[in-house]
Amino acid sequence: MTNLSVNINKVATIRNARGGNNPDVVKVAQDCESFGAQGITVHPRPDERHIRYSDVYALKPLIKTEFNIEGYPAEKFVDLVLKVKPTQVTLVPDAPDAITSNTGWNVKDHFEQLTELVDTFTSHGIRTSIFVGTDLENIELAAKTGTDRIELYTEPYASLYLKDREAAIAPFLTAAQLAKNLGLGINAGHDLSLENLAFFYQTIPWIEEVSIGHALICDALYYGLEKTITLYKECLQNK
Repeated sequence: MTNLSVNINKVATIRNARGGNNPDVVKVAQDCESFGAQGITVHPRPDERHIRYSDVYALKPLIKTEFNIEGYPAEKFVDLVLKVKPTQVTLVPDAPDAITSNTGWNVKDHFEQLTELVDTFTSHGIRTSIFVGTDLENIELAAKTGTDRIELYTEPYASLYLKDREAAIAPFLTAAQLAKNLGLGINAGHDLSLENLAFFYQTIPWIEEVSIGHALICDALYYGLEKTITLYKECLQNK
């Protein structure tokens, strides 16, 4: 079964636009769980322009499903993760001023850093995932860091999907097959949507988790949050 982890960063963006606590990020996370989401993802950035560090601390004791914290492993981020001890930490190579994550790690260039981080988080009982593209050497090196999982950066798939979905999925299928053979768990995320998620899942059904935020929150404006989560979960079912 592939779990749906809802990234609630966009909910925090709306809250922060006006100040106050509306919408309530913690309440939305709890509602996502009650509506069927199997995980909650947050991506705190240094400027706290959406999820705040205080949100992460507030969420931890209340999340009943899996809690995934993703981000660039600066010292402040690493300290947060070690204090909160989420189910999973996803290491992402985004710059502090990045609008959104837009590339995977060059594992060869950061192998020592990533290996040390994996060792640190593993020693604290935290599952690790490294955000990567479909480069096969990168995935082989990621496995050598000792990470539990990789997360495939799926924006290239989403961009090509409408033009040629078979071509779009091909490198991801090859990458996922290699990762599976190496004993890695596989997550996926970025620009997955109701439009393209079902085909991705049908082609790579051993994906363990998809993390979806922007598209899901946009869809919720039209369908409502409960119905939207149901629709996304339906994309992750064998038909």
